[in-house]
Amino acid sequence: MLRRGLGPLVVALLLSTPVVTGWLVGDLTGEAARQLAAEGEPLDYAVEPVSLGQAGDRVLVAVASVLLLVSLALLIRATVTHELDPRWWFALVPLIVAGALVGLGWRIVTAGAIGANIGAGLVVLGGGPVLLILLGVAAVQAARLRREHRRRVG
Repeated sequence: MLRRGLGPLVVALLLSTPVVTGWLVGDLTGEAARQLAAEGEPLDYAVEPVSLGQAGDRVLVAVASVLLLVSLALLIRATVTHELDPRWWFALVPLIVAGALVGLGWRIVTAGAIGANIGAGLVVLGGGPVLLILLGVAAVQAARLRREHRRRVG
C-alpha cells in the first residue's frame, strides 16, 4: 500500500523529473542556427523558451535536483523498510519515464531554428502516444493495487 505520508514524495519526484531532465539535456538549438542568431538573424521557435533569468533558472534546477534525489532516496528506503509495497514501482516507473519524456520534449520544442522545427512535430506525433501509454499503464497499475488493497482490508 502507498502510505499517505509518501504521497508528497511521489509528487515531488514527478514534478522535479521533467525539470532535471530538461536541464541535463540542455538547449538543443543547432550550431548553424546559433551562428545565424549571432549574426542578427532572429530564430524561430515552436514554443518560446521560458526563463526565470540566469539566477532563477539555477535556483529552480538546484531545488528540483535536491527534490528528485531526496524523494527518490526516501521512496527507495520506504520500499526497503516495507512502508511502500514494491509493486507500486510498476506505477511509479512509467510516471518517472513520462516525466523524463516531457523534459526532453520541452527541450526539443523550445529549440531555436531557422524555419520550421521539424523535431517539435515529431515530438507531438511520436511522443504524445508514448506519453499516453505510459500514463495509462501507471493508472491501470495504481487502480489494480488500490482495488486489491481494498479487498484485503475490507
